[in-house]
Amino acid sequence: MQYVCRYIDAKPEEAIPWARVDAASLKDVVTGGVPRQRTEAKAVWTKDALRIRFECEDDFISAAMTKRDDPLYDEDVVEVFIDEEGTGKRYMELEINPLNTVFDARIANDLEGNIQVDTSWDAEGLHTAAVREAGKTTYEISIPFENFEKRPDIGTTWRWNLYRIDADPSGRRHFWAWSPTGAVDFHRSGRFGALVFAASDR
Repeated sequence: MQYVCRYIDAKPEEAIPWARVDAASLKDVVTGGVPRQRTEAKAVWTKDALRIRFECEDDFISAAMTKRDDPLYDEDVVEVFIDEEGTGKRYMELEINPLNTVFDARIANDLEGNIQVDTSWDAEGLHTAAVREAGKTTYEISIPFENFEKRPDIGTTWRWNLYRIDADPSGRRHFWAWSPTGAVDFHRSGRFGALVFAASDR
């Protein structure tokens, strides 16, 4: 799977014209089937940062955690995994819940089932927002390129995946992904798709 991430000439404080950005839909993480609620994700890059937006149908909120690096994955959350090297062995994990609480970590994955999560790392200059409206939650994430080894150029490809965990009104939890992993396991990095940095479409 591949997502083409277009360049936008915008300063860090400027809003992105998200209505003009192509959307990717999340699916059931195991089967790839249609999820209970719609989740669309969009991404662009600027001179300074990778900027990501989740637009989520949301008829029920399960979120109480407010401390950075709390186990947000135990409640409603959206997640971004980014593997700059493309080996599947080292990547960034970012999570945001409906209260705009952040979990950020560096992951070491030996590809044999052993995962090390370093939550002592905080993404430098990270900016997030979570806006709740009737039946909808929208998340925005801005990740400055100083958090990566190299700033991307046109044609650069990273590996990534996007996820959402959502509880329904009965309390049942649902797990969705942009690139389904075949299991309720977000760390199957071999199933990550491609994030392709491209020129502006204008």
